[in-house]
Amino acid sequence: MSSTRDATARLTCLLGRHQALHDPSREPRNTLRWLPEVRRWQAQRLEASFDHFLVDPKRRPAAQFFLSDVYNDHDFSRRDADIARVMPMMGKLLPGSLLATVADAIELGLLTHAFDLRLAQLLARIAPKRRKLDAELYTQAYRESGLPRLRARQIDLLARVGLGLGGALRMPGVQTLLKLSRGPARAAGLAELQGFLERGFAAFAQLGDVRGFIAEIEQDERDIAQRLFNGHPDPFAPQ
Repeated sequence: MSSTRDATARLTCLLGRHQALHDPSREPRNTLRWLPEVRRWQAQRLEASFDHFLVDPKRRPAAQFFLSDVYNDHDFSRRDADIARVMPMMGKLLPGSLLATVADAIELGLLTHAFDLRLAQLLARIAPKRRKLDAELYTQAYRESGLPRLRARQIDLLARVGLGLGGALRMPGVQTLLKLSRGPARAAGLAELQGFLERGFAAFAQLGDVRGFIAEIEQDERDIAQRLFNGHPDPFAPQ
């Protein structure tokens, strides 16, 4: 029970921070013209990095789930609003470990958005006349934005979300609970949250070696981050 209470408290805190960080009236950097370009460019970069996963039939669904639901330029505010609405029910029905995975996904989105705001602000200063990112400008902004420990935390969370969803597959009754909740979730306007969980479970059910898949993503992202901080001339090239 303590793990469920801890996860619920963490979720509540994260959702409040998420709402504040995405509110343009409280965080004016949300209106920076560089922000959509930062998100677009990073999504394109990640998809290119996932190319070898996307051509593998077993790994493609899990890779597509990461690109669409975990670590991309999509707006997850509807999903997170769903979570806020059903927090009391989630705390009673879902195991603490799965709640912790949902919390990790929200923290990952929160931290990613905070970095995006930081990059957009920096780009407005160092490239006020530019309109498009390229690898050279992105590398400069990434290095100047700093915070390597928080960048490492971002990758930690990416791995934890994947491993948490993979572990949830082995929990008795969780998949049945998701199937039974499909109709009520849609009726209650919680389709975004329901869809996130269902897509994650479906993708990882086909994967097989969850740990190997996540470990490869994690190592790739750590290597890219290290090359970016070191000023590598081609940080995104396959090594």
